[in-house]
Order: sequence, then C-alpha cells, then structure tokens
Amino acid sequence: MSHSSNAADTRIPKSDNQQPRKGHKAHFLNVAKAKRLEISARKIQKSWFTYMDKVIFQLLKHTVCAAEHYVTYEILKKVSPLEAELIKDPSMKCKVRFRFSGERFPPFIVFKIFLHTEGRGYKYFSGKNLLQPSNEAMVDACKIMGKKKFYQQIMEDEHIFQKFKVTDHVDIVTMQDYMQYSSLLDETPASSGGRNNHWRRLNLENIPRTMMIYDIVDYAESGVISNRLQKEMKYLLRRPRTEEMRQHQLKIVSQVRCPSFAIMQPLLQPYQQQSEMKPLGRRSKQARMKVEKMRKAYKMTKNMNASECKETRDNHHLYPFF
Repeated sequence: MSHSSNAADTRIPKSDNQQPRKGHKAHFLNVAKAKRLEISARKIQKSWFTYMDKVIFQLLKHTVCAAEHYVTYEILKKVSPLEAELIKDPSMKCKVRFRFSGERFPPFIVFKIFLHTEGRGYKYFSGKNLLQPSNEAMVDACKIMGKKKFYQQIMEDEHIFQKFKVTDHVDIVTMQDYMQYSSLLDETPASSGGRNNHWRRLNLENIPRTMMIYDIVDYAESGVISNRLQKEMKYLLRRPRTEEMRQHQLKIVSQVRCPSFAIMQPLLQPYQQQSEMKPLGRRSKQARMKVEKMRKAYKMTKNMNASECKETRDNHHLYPFF
C-alpha cells in the first residue's frame, strides 16, 4: 500500500499547455485549408480568363475575315475616301489585307493596301530618286528648301543608311535585301521619298456603328458586350462544319443593321396644341405679375379694336353710300 501511495505521489501533474497546442493545430489546419481554397480559386479564375480570351480571339478572327471579304470599301471609305476609290477601280487591282498586331492581348487590327501587278512591277516617282547630285535640279532644290532643311534631309538619309544598310536600289544584292528595301519604302513617309503605305491601326472611329464589327471591337477593348452581340454569341462561337456556315457567320458579322429612328415631334406645333401645353415648373412672383399685366393689356387692346369696329358699322348704317 505504501509503495502504491508513493507511486501515486510521484506522478507528474498534467500541464495546461495542451489546450494552446490544440489551438495552434486548429489554426494551422485553417491556414492550410485557406491556401488550398485560394489555389483552387486561382485555377478556376485562370481557366475562366483563358476561355474568355479564346472567345474574344474567335470573335476578332471573324471580324478580320469579314472586313477583308465583305466590308473593305465601307471601312476604308471612313479612313481615307481617296484610297477607297482605288479599290473600286478595276484597273488598279488593289487588295486590302487585315492582320493582328500588338504586344498585349487583346490584339488590335491593322490594315495595309497591296497592289497586284501580275509580275510586271510598278514604278514610284520620287524626287529623292530623280534628283541626282550632278544635276542642276539638286542645286535649285537646295535654294528652294533652304540650306538648313536641305542639310537636315541629308543627315536623315545618312542616319537611315547607317541603321538599315539598304536604303537605295544600288544597295540591293540579294532577295532579302530587296524585301528589306521594299519594306523600308513602305514605312518611310512620302516627304522623305517613301511610299507611306505602312500597316495602319483600325480604330473604332473607322468602323461603321451599324455593323456588328463595331460591337466586337468595342467588346474586346472595353469588355462591355452589346445586346445584339450577346444574341448572336452562341452561333458565332460554334465551329463551322461547312463553308456555307462559315460564310453565314461572316455575313452576320458584316451585316448592316437598320438604326431605330425615334418618333420626332415637329418643331412648329399648331396654335391649339401650344395653348393646351402646360407650363413646366413654377414661375416666380415677378414673372406671374408680368404675365398678368401683358394679358390685361392684350384684353384692353382687343376691346378697343372691337369698339372701333362697332362704331364703324354703326356709321355705315347711318350714312349709307349711294
């Protein structure tokens, strides 16, 4: 008995630190659960953003195809009416190409005009190529331009040559040099001897509002979807199984919708309608007094005119003309 009592006395009492340990364990479990939920939410969000990017790219792809095949003239007419007439001229054989450009998503649409010559080539007239240093025309150009501007043009040409190395037809040796020279001419403005026919960006101002192309580009830029685009979204996102279905999708995108004109009231209303119209809002006391004075003056004038007419009729009856 004494041994058991001593053993009972020598036991180590339980400490109160076990409850805080349980609290820390529950806290760690909650933190781990929150991290797992956050990772899952990020995966769902990433998947949703990927899906929306695919939707926008598919719609923009329809826009580019529709603009190139159906509404090229309508779009180019708003950008440059003079260049739009070249497309209608069958002798020019111009073709407008639309592409994607940009470093970030969503991309923006650019366009460029190409001239097909069927292998016969074409010739651009430029003062830079016609005026040679040995000609007297170069001296006259220096006098007309002024020495300062003339020297600036020479320094600009030298800077471009040091940068690209192929800036004249004399520098062309290989096919790669020719392509580089042709691209440089397109990028160079006409004032510097180039063609000024570079890739130009297509903005919302250049797209007719009556087409769904405007709604698609606006949705890609602002993220706001229109009612008309939302109705046709499911059909446009379907993969075309036949060529007829693809052409039908492009026609829907390029179709011109009729604007809904509101019923406009005429500016000039009849006198009866004007008299029946009630004044909007409350008038001030001074305005009411002024209106009352004008009404009294109008009635007095009307009564005076009526009395004069009555006297004239009475005189006519008393002294008739024979």
